[in-house]
Amino acid sequence: MNQTLSTEISPFAVAVSEEQLADLQQRLENTRWPDQIAESGWDYGCDLGWLKDLADYWQNEFDWAAAQTRLNEFSHFTTTVDGQNIHFIHQRSPHPGALPLVLLHGWPGSVVEFLDLIGPLVDPPAYGGKAEDAFEVIVPSLPGYGWSGPTTEPGWGVDRTAQALNALMERLGIDRYGVQGGDWGSMVARQMTHFAPQSVVGCHVNMLAAGPAGAEDDFEGITPAEQQHLDRAGWYAGQDNGYFRIQETRPQTLAAGLADSPVGLLSWVGEKFYGWAQHDGDLFSVIDRDHLLTNVALYWFTETINSSTRFYFETMQPGGMTPGSLGDVPLGVSAFPNELFMARRRWVEPTHNITFWAEHESGGHFAAMETPDVLLNDVRTFFRSLR
Repeated sequence: MNQTLSTEISPFAVAVSEEQLADLQQRLENTRWPDQIAESGWDYGCDLGWLKDLADYWQNEFDWAAAQTRLNEFSHFTTTVDGQNIHFIHQRSPHPGALPLVLLHGWPGSVVEFLDLIGPLVDPPAYGGKAEDAFEVIVPSLPGYGWSGPTTEPGWGVDRTAQALNALMERLGIDRYGVQGGDWGSMVARQMTHFAPQSVVGCHVNMLAAGPAGAEDDFEGITPAEQQHLDRAGWYAGQDNGYFRIQETRPQTLAAGLADSPVGLLSWVGEKFYGWAQHDGDLFSVIDRDHLLTNVALYWFTETINSSTRFYFETMQPGGMTPGSLGDVPLGVSAFPNELFMARRRWVEPTHNITFWAEHESGGHFAAMETPDVLLNDVRTFFRSLR
């Protein structure tokens, strides 16, 4: 059968071979470490002492078998959409009337971000919630990420991804669903809504990239929370977006190092988790260390760091992401203070049907991992009136 034309949906199980595990061990053992100026900490990028400690834990204590078992507790599938293999978790709810909900990750995340949310979403009573808040959860790996990668042709940016995931939902026989996302996932969620407003009942995001609306009062009455968001965006633009410029212009050059060195990959990804989460110097006080390493290992074992960074290149090409209206579809926003991009409500309110907006006192870019209970409550609240 021509795979490009196939609509078959196949069960999938996460499986890493002994050869892959042995290769990783050997590479970790043979790491050639860079130097670092004494007492410079994170001034130049990923702190060497922090990286060595985490790499040592990865090599000697992290249990991939346990992580793989946890991943396989969920129902995984693959199918081909627009010529590209698409992996997704599809967890059905035991409760009648559960609303289908698509959860969308970004970079440097993966489906691993949502492992603590899937259970409470599909079976609320088992976690102290109410059955009427149940969801049927679909968690795709974005094209080029994890088991949806690598991509093998140009064009897989936000717009093509959004259209492919809408097509996936149609293939699953689901014609009414919600979408939720952060990072690139927030943009894919908005474009899915733009392309299929007749199917998407609501769009919830925990990152909202948008500029001033062009009104005279764009910068009037700024609240302390809004100032925090503006300061954070200024920090990102001035000190933290070098990775973005590389990934949108020279991902192939970068990949030669990251695809060959697990410690190089750990440094590149780990530094973003350290810088984008909200903590007081201890990342693992807000994100579980094994959870983070499961995410990094997923990139390593699937060999998709190159295609995941290509997502930046493809999205930033003409047609990679075209501005699209959500129309009358309700938009919900969860704003966390350490998020990278969070527009002022007044900038987006004139052009969006905002029905939910929550400003939180703590939390960062990886809300599903840092503050899963808060995000869970926001998602339930936003979609409650849209069922």
